[in-house]
Amino acid sequence: MKDPFFVKPMPWLVQLAQPLCDRVGFPTLPLHIHQVLLGALFYSVIFYSVSPTVSRILVPKLYAKLPKKRRLNWDAHVVSMIQSLLINGLAIWVMMTDKERAAMTWEERIWGYTGAMSMIQGLAAGYFVWDFVVTSLNFDVFGIGTFAHAVAALLVFSFGFRPFVNYYGCTFILWELSTPFLNVHWFMDKLGMTGSRAQLYNGFLLLFTFFSCRLVYGTYQSVRVFGDIWAAMDNNPSVASLNSATMGFANEASTVPVWLGAIYLASNLTLNGLNFYWFIMMVKAVRKRFEPEKQPQTEIEVDSSSLASGISNAGMKAHRRKA
Repeated sequence: MKDPFFVKPMPWLVQLAQPLCDRVGFPTLPLHIHQVLLGALFYSVIFYSVSPTVSRILVPKLYAKLPKKRRLNWDAHVVSMIQSLLINGLAIWVMMTDKERAAMTWEERIWGYTGAMSMIQGLAAGYFVWDFVVTSLNFDVFGIGTFAHAVAALLVFSFGFRPFVNYYGCTFILWELSTPFLNVHWFMDKLGMTGSRAQLYNGFLLLFTFFSCRLVYGTYQSVRVFGDIWAAMDNNPSVASLNSATMGFANEASTVPVWLGAIYLASNLTLNGLNFYWFIMMVKAVRKRFEPEKQPQTEIEVDSSSLASGISNAGMKAHRRKA
């Protein structure tokens, strides 16, 4: 399936990026570099301009009273909400309509490429570029969990431009299906709705989607991708598979070196480990909000991602510090 993005690659930008991308081994990145840059720019505009402006209009008293660090956290959750809704919808659409992706063999899942799959890679990478920059500049606000997630997710989605396990980009980004409920839960706390019936119902949906999408579906897909990587490690595509239309960037010398498999494995395990840790923390946080006796509120904030994603993402975003 061809890249359906409404903005086509700009020839001058492709030519500018090509030498560096070839040097680092990302031959498909020039075709999607505009999506990475536009994605990072889009989320930056939301974070620095749109969210503060709209928030001052909708909740002027609340937003004005927030200290600077809490306003950054607020604006980051606005970006997270918009990103998760957009990327989830696009990933599901690609998975339903990209017939080439649906018919891929294990070799194509490793080395295959379609424009639609790489569009998801590009837009997700753009978000994680924004995430990496913002968490780096505000490390004291977002903490080590968010930073680790940003680094791991950016690595995972960048490798898709080799291309490498491009197939799984849409898969892991569905970790983000839990993120809208997470953000609603967070905003309800800030809007004085802690312990309300609406937050209770949203909490059930949050825990259900997080458990099913990240822990069950995500772990299953991790096992699948590890199996494919293990089969491809230090091996080459078969001659028959190279005749596939999706293997245009692969050749008889294509392989998965040990270092690449190890980095991907470590990044994926990091994201999976964070998912299990966050789930435990979220269960504790939701229970604490609905205990009969009022106790000091402990906020466990998780920003998706950022996951994706899974890879997701790809997907899935990071543990926020107490706001």
